[in-house]
Amino acid sequence: MGTTTNINRRDWIRKSVLTAGGAMALPYIGLAETPKAPLTLDAEGNAVYSPFFKEYLPKPEDALPELAAKLNANENPYGPSPMALEAFKNSAAGGNRYAWRELYQLIGKIADFEGVKSKNIMMGPGSSDLLEKTAMVFFMNGGNVVSADPAYMSLIRVAESVGATWKPVPLKDDWSHDLKAMEEAIDDETKLVYICNPNNPTGSMTDHEELVDFCSRVSEKVPVFVDEAYLWFLDDGAKKSMVSLVEQGKDVIIARTFSKIHGMAGLRVGYIVALEETLGRIQKITRGGMGISLPSIYAAMAAMDDDAFIEKSRSLNAECRDYVYESLEKLGITSYVPSSTSFIIFPIEMEGRAFLEQMTELKVGVRAFQFMDQNWCRVSMGTMDEMKTFTAALNKVLV
Repeated sequence: MGTTTNINRRDWIRKSVLTAGGAMALPYIGLAETPKAPLTLDAEGNAVYSPFFKEYLPKPEDALPELAAKLNANENPYGPSPMALEAFKNSAAGGNRYAWRELYQLIGKIADFEGVKSKNIMMGPGSSDLLEKTAMVFFMNGGNVVSADPAYMSLIRVAESVGATWKPVPLKDDWSHDLKAMEEAIDDETKLVYICNPNNPTGSMTDHEELVDFCSRVSEKVPVFVDEAYLWFLDDGAKKSMVSLVEQGKDVIIARTFSKIHGMAGLRVGYIVALEETLGRIQKITRGGMGISLPSIYAAMAAMDDDAFIEKSRSLNAECRDYVYESLEKLGITSYVPSSTSFIIFPIEMEGRAFLEQMTELKVGVRAFQFMDQNWCRVSMGTMDEMKTFTAALNKVLV
């Protein structure tokens, strides 16, 4: 197993805020999991998220070739499940009807699964849509959001676009959330604390008991949003969830998606679990379930019953992760971050955009970031054949 990189957090935190220096805000739809709100781009055209966190982007004029291994969006290469596909096909003929009755059936099924009431569930076309709608509601009158840095940026970018400020708190040396520092960052202007666990883009986990304690206490002062998109890649994912706090009356929002373990990224189904009054605030601006098609609803209900497919996805994902760890170690890369998700990050000793361009020329799609003054590749887990294509390309680019 790889070791974590030693992070000089003191120097990291001391870094000065980026000045304009050629940076500008532009809309961007790229290769990410979801299109982002307008981004701040540096002089080279890369996305600047914070003084500590940058993403290397392909040049806008570069044509994107067909990829032999599309490993840049954390998609499940094995799904949707056979049961979900069959349900989708069988229900497609009903696509001339609105799907409210079926949506309520899915909500009831999810509520039973989560151990909450139906009134605590809000559906949406994927969880990112619900993250973004939450940001619109919570920050329409300003305020700030506290989160880790680096973090999944969907909620944060939308919050900033409607007038919020982001208070980023660097991850700890072990890549977990610095919960103590995050709590200290909360002030009178804080409207929401956002936690992605397991974290994206790092793949790292925060201790369960510490996070339960944090969410329980902090939610008495300010709502806490916990994004659990990747939690089901853990064998004991259900035991690591924060969802039980909702039944305890805590102002905690938990997001889940059918895009990852269920392999339904293109079918667009997700949900959040929260207090009824919290969901009421969000529902004032959206009917989240209106964005989900009837066949997708049937597919989601069937997917929840396909335990064999879920276990297959989890097992094959872990097998590919182990293969990538071994391949990285053969290249002398031992400071990758052990992952609890469907992706891995590891350091690269070359300029990020050049790395992306060379990998893309070899028809392999990955992501490249800079944080802690180090360039990193994030690679999603595909099939074993795709991972072998990836490692072959990596050997050509890095050796």
